[in-house]
Amino acid sequence: MKMDEFGRDLPEPAPDGYRNPSLAADAACVRTVDGRKQILLITRAMEPSKGRLALPGGFVDYNEDPEDAAIRELLEECGISGTVIGVVCVRGNPERDPRKHVVTIVYLVDSEDEPTAGDDAAEAAWFDLEECLRLPFEQWAFDHHEVVKMVRDKVSQ
Repeated sequence: MKMDEFGRDLPEPAPDGYRNPSLAADAACVRTVDGRKQILLITRAMEPSKGRLALPGGFVDYNEDPEDAAIRELLEECGISGTVIGVVCVRGNPERDPRKHVVTIVYLVDSEDEPTAGDDAAEAAWFDLEECLRLPFEQWAFDHHEVVKMVRDKVSQ
């Protein structure tokens, strides 16, 4: 199989001749407790980035709206429901995921429920937003450290 410029297997073009990136959706849930912002994070249970912190999220299924995918992934990985209230950012650097080129839409989601880890999450918990951003970059999956900074900036406005 051919390789892309980042050393990953290059997928064959689709029947229409195009080779497109995959689409993912992430849920950024933020709440305030005792005047401090908290963010819901998972610890990934599988590779890539096993054992690292990430926002709940995953791939958008065919014929699925990305907003619905973010809410579905939140339920699958954390056992809670939520409501999309906005978009934080769209990330698409071809190197952000070691598996393949993945573009993600990060949604700000309203939910204050207590999570229970499920699906591909080893753990799911609320973290102090400022404290978790001080964790070393190596403890984060993909580009989620940068994404969580964007979430902080969005909810501080």
